[in-house]
Amino acid sequence: MAAHPITRTLLPTAAALLLLTGCTSGADEPTTPDTSVPAVDFSSELSHLHGLHVGKDGTVLAGTHTGIFAIDTSGSTSRVGGSDDDFMGLTGVPNTDNLFASGHPGPSSFAANPLGLRSSTDGGGSWMDRSLAGQVDFHALSTDGRILVGFDGTDGLLVSTDAGTTWTPGAKLVAAALAINDNGVWAVTPAGLEHSTTAARTFSPVPDAPQLVMIAGAGDALWGIDVDGYAWRSRGGQDWQKRAQVGTVDALTAANYDTAYAATSQALYTLN
Repeated sequence: MAAHPITRTLLPTAAALLLLTGCTSGADEPTTPDTSVPAVDFSSELSHLHGLHVGKDGTVLAGTHTGIFAIDTSGSTSRVGGSDDDFMGLTGVPNTDNLFASGHPGPSSFAANPLGLRSSTDGGGSWMDRSLAGQVDFHALSTDGRILVGFDGTDGLLVSTDAGTTWTPGAKLVAAALAINDNGVWAVTPAGLEHSTTAARTFSPVPDAPQLVMIAGAGDALWGIDVDGYAWRSRGGQDWQKRAQVGTVDALTAANYDTAYAATSQALYTLN
């Protein structure tokens, strides 16, 4: 498989740029969570939360503007590893310590800018360069351990089947969020939720899906947050269950069909 040539064109539309803003939420107006949603407030505010991941031991990890942080059930947050890089597009194989991220080097880093794709096999304790250093900053990224799918704000998706070593072009669509589960690849686009069973080469609209701004997958589960801050879950993208209103959040991750997590820079919400 040949490495993907970086001859990509930035999307010109204002709508696309709005979708790709890394540090803003999908909702226009802030909403507050339902009081029934279990939540912990952080002891110290995180800096620009970019992504969440559930590790092998159940710890929720947060990718931020200044590194990776572990979130304790008490609300305390602690830095993982020594990196202070800006981790955009944090993703990983659910319920494992295998992570992938993109972004920009932090103040103490001598890495290329942008970082390209990096990987960790110890839950963010250490990182290694995989590919595309100095070329790509993935704001949307997802993996299930078999494929990686990323969107860097240009003219379509990139797909890797060898843990991010090489890449080929995927479908030409704008993805505000990506998820992979047992049923395929899912993308939140300006046209709504779309689904692929061809490893992100082609997509089809998902009829009657909620108007989602975030999405996450694990196993047979698919979780999403809609424009009004409500959580939804589904197994096949057909029968959607509306859950509690979590409000305006910055990131979402799924552990399984029974549990997902959403967060702002100040609090973590457990969805079930």
